Amino acid sequence: MSKTEKNQEIAAAKAGMDPKTARKYIEDGRLPGEQIRDRTWRTRDDPFVEVWEGIREQVDANPGLEAKTLFEALQRQQPGRFADGQLRTLQRRLKHWRATEGPGREVFFAQRHVAGRLCQSDFTHMTELAITIGGQSFPHMLYHFVLTYSNWESATLCFSESFEALSEGLQNALWELGGVPQQHRSDRMSTAVNNMSEAKEFTLRYEALLRHYKLEGQKIQTGKANENGDVEQRHHRLKRAVDQALLLRGNRDFGSTDQYKAFLRALLQQLNAGRRERLGTEMQYLRALPERRLESMKKEKVRVDSGSLIYVDRNAYSVHSRLIGERVEARLSADHVEVWYAGKLVERVPRLRGRGKHRVDYRHIIDWLVRKPGAFESYRYREELFPTSRFRMAWDALTELSPQSASKRYLALLEMAAKDGEARVDAALGHLMEQGEIGEGKLTKEAVRAVLDEDRPLLATDVDVAAVSLAGFDELLGDTSLEARQ
Repeated sequence: MSKTEKNQEIAAAKAGMDPKTARKYIEDGRLPGEQIRDRTWRTRDDPFVEVWEGIREQVDANPGLEAKTLFEALQRQQPGRFADGQLRTLQRRLKHWRATEGPGREVFFAQRHVAGRLCQSDFTHMTELAITIGGQSFPHMLYHFVLTYSNWESATLCFSESFEALSEGLQNALWELGGVPQQHRSDRMSTAVNNMSEAKEFTLRYEALLRHYKLEGQKIQTGKANENGDVEQRHHRLKRAVDQALLLRGNRDFGSTDQYKAFLRALLQQLNAGRRERLGTEMQYLRALPERRLESMKKEKVRVDSGSLIYVDRNAYSVHSRLIGERVEARLSADHVEVWYAGKLVERVPRLRGRGKHRVDYRHIIDWLVRKPGAFESYRYREELFPTSRFRMAWDALTELSPQSASKRYLALLEMAAKDGEARVDAALGHLMEQGEIGEGKLTKEAVRAVLDEDRPLLATDVDVAAVSLAGFDELLGDTSLEARQ
């Protein structure tokens, strides 16, 4: 200060301090901030000094215990001794102890990714995005595949963590990519294993899939999702990208599953476009694909039981009654089940999700139901025999008006649906209900036949749209006529 001003008094006055203070700083040779000493003393007594040893022993035994949990336990053990405001004191002390004396924390080691070496994959649920198909909720999953070097990714729509979904998703990714990396890392796929009858069966099929593509398989340790960190991180970012794309689109409803798949493909192409340079490097190290894909379907020989049902993957599916007693081949893919007999496809139905479910088509058994109408009311799978809400309403009306003959009369309607078309009969039922013709004796097979024979366009509904007057808009917008603008 004395070098720029005439004396220390003037320099101190300009700095806003007392001259004595200024001389002290000059003599010390350190800046004010450098003279502050770290406080090592407590400003108040430690309220936890008497219970600290017990707290430390608890945390030693269970490192996951939080300070709030321990504090609430102390309040229960010694009512009135510890006030809520002292929680922060315990949190600070426990934090300091863990940093200075506690056990070492888990270390995560950043990995160096090598082009063409590793791919990772996993399943992820999409429920939180509230996507609908035709206005109906659409719970589903994605099989998600990522190259760790370039972050190139692929996703396949699926409905469960089955081996078929894994096989189809992995092969879709490799064939879209056009090459095969050296290693494939996944989680332990316990859900997929549990979805199969035996873990050994899953292991054999998974190993066969890896051999077909000459992939070296790796599994992460139980509970160590970070070992599959690249795909786990991509789950989050892909869902965020899907969410943003849906916001731009303006709604989350799709007309069909194919439309939704096309939406996902377009989004993934956009995301992968920014990775072309690194992908180009990676492609140089990928191995060639085999000559063909490996069949993903699981094939089982099953016998059709006396109820015209087959049991596949712990779920029940109906087939035509003519096959009762015969052995058929069931082929399970990720999203449907095919039934083959004598080398021909005889049935193809959506695959049921979960276990202990059933899918019964009334067309397969209606011929025998009309012969045994008494079996209908207590039939185990009766709810499957109401194909639409109108059929259910018809059954309810019949049971209320004529309970003794309700089963026979309803099955006659169901037989007509099987032969004349479900949609036509459903529309005829709707017409009769709108006309109020559901009273005693009116909701009959003959009444429905009469409506069908009228040859009316049953599936169309006349909508009378009144002409719209634009004068109202002029009133809302004000006088916007040409004369007003001029």
